[in-house]
Amino acid sequence: MTFLCRIVTFVVLISMAVGCRAHRSTTRSASESLPMTNQTYELMRKRIDLNASKILYAEQMTAEHFQRDWTAHNAEWSVQDGWLTGKNPENAPGMAILNAPFPGNVMVEFDARTVLPSTHDIDVMWNGEWLTDENKRGTGYVAGVEGWWTGKVGLEKSPEYKLTATTPLFDFEPGHIYRILAGSIDGHLFVFVDGRLLLEVTDPDPIDSQRFNKVGFEAYASHIQVRHIVIRQIAWQPVEMKYGPETGDARSGRDQPDASRVR
Repeated sequence: MTFLCRIVTFVVLISMAVGCRAHRSTTRSASESLPMTNQTYELMRKRIDLNASKILYAEQMTAEHFQRDWTAHNAEWSVQDGWLTGKNPENAPGMAILNAPFPGNVMVEFDARTVLPSTHDIDVMWNGEWLTDENKRGTGYVAGVEGWWTGKVGLEKSPEYKLTATTPLFDFEPGHIYRILAGSIDGHLFVFVDGRLLLEVTDPDPIDSQRFNKVGFEAYASHIQVRHIVIRQIAWQPVEMKYGPETGDARSGRDQPDASRVR
């Protein structure tokens, strides 16, 4: 082979490789284009497997999609540069709810921020409902960041709110974009922010997630934006949790964990 032929062959091979790479990059699935997330999430006695959790919803947010597949209640909702944007001056839930049902153990993952000067209440509902006749949220689980009037992360069960858990131990920055993940497994509620578990609580009387199956977002006297919304059916495994020896002589068997206390 002549020197010139070698050069031509080399150029052709490079062009083919670049072309193949470009083709692969333009034919990625919706899940491959999602923001990077943890592969597992640890709860009390449970481990969520993200890869095995089936994606139920991961639509690109557009005005057309919102008009077709969502319903707004008691707030001004619109799509701005790919952000689902909610503005609600009232001290009550102003919601955007997906029309499709999402029954069972589900989790909702999304980017979110407040729109300055708004400083609080980024809220999401699942296993829920909207009572059209009464124009209010009915049964449902709600997770919120920088809510509950004094800047807390929280979980609650609507409409009686006898199950409520909150913590002030999160340094929230208004306007900052957070990756939030919230959901439940048979009444075991959780909320993660930027991959870190902030709160979990167990409902002794879990919601019937086959009957109550709506997912939505809520602005509560706030102005918020959400994007890159992903809803998954939760795949999880039980995890044995117990303490190992920390005191005494492990070889003698003294001060070992009592088997009856293994959770």
